[in-house]
Amino acid sequence: MRAKAAGVLRESKDTIVRNILIELDEYEKHASETEKGIIRFILKDPLLFTDLSIHEAAKQTFSSPSSVTRLCRHLGYEKYRDIKKALIEAVLTESRQKRLKTRNIQKEDDLETIVEQVTARNMLSLKNTISLIDAKSLEDCVSAIDETPCLFLFGVGSSLLVAQDAYLKFLRVDKLCVINADWDAQLVQARNIKPGYTALMISYSGRTKEMIRCAEKIIEAGAKLILVTKYDVSPLAKMADICLYVASSETPFRSGAMSSRIAQLNVIDIIYTAYLNRNYEKNIETIYKTHLPKE
Repeated sequence: MRAKAAGVLRESKDTIVRNILIELDEYEKHASETEKGIIRFILKDPLLFTDLSIHEAAKQTFSSPSSVTRLCRHLGYEKYRDIKKALIEAVLTESRQKRLKTRNIQKEDDLETIVEQVTARNMLSLKNTISLIDAKSLEDCVSAIDETPCLFLFGVGSSLLVAQDAYLKFLRVDKLCVINADWDAQLVQARNIKPGYTALMISYSGRTKEMIRCAEKIIEAGAKLILVTKYDVSPLAKMADICLYVASSETPFRSGAMSSRIAQLNVIDIIYTAYLNRNYEKNIETIYKTHLPKE
């Protein structure tokens, strides 16, 4: 069965750092109408919500205590007090982040301001992406890569650069990989994939027509599809067996992927490190063997 798009967050979600404000904002796109009302009320004034009992919250949002509880569980929080605690922590985090200058670049900005803004946005993208990494999906991803005889890599444009980075990393630990820069060759690559093999596809939008065509062939062949993409119900997210999400953080000022590329590279680093750690002694020995000294 293909992985469900991000309709309901896994209740078993286990992340290093969570930001409930990011999760609520992302989940709202897929929530029921009742849940959307609760979410909008929370996001309008998170601290006000934390002062309310569950019955007061239900009354304020024209819902019911069971609806509030259901939303909490959809987001992976067992009890109402857990989501209130998470909201307080998130507000403190957001307050710190607002000190960073993350507005869009302006024509009159000097070089110092540009350096600060671009760096701040990239840092924010990384921080937000951490909240979307699902431990179970990551474990399934590493298992699929470990078990496949060959890893097939896919991506176009800036996503191809991320796929090439993955290729170079896995090459260091002697993991057989296939990648082609030419899209026509990638389509042939997808048609040649076999059952039991794994494909790792990079697509920020999840809607790139070339990648959709490749994904169709991968699925027809009975191979496993891992997707690194933004948090959205996209065609590719619906097709993939495993989705690893990055935050939707691009701005109108987007001359090519910027913060999204940084977030995708970070996810590749996470996958690679987790894979390396699975067979630590063997992989470390291979890394030393494949190290090319700089002259």
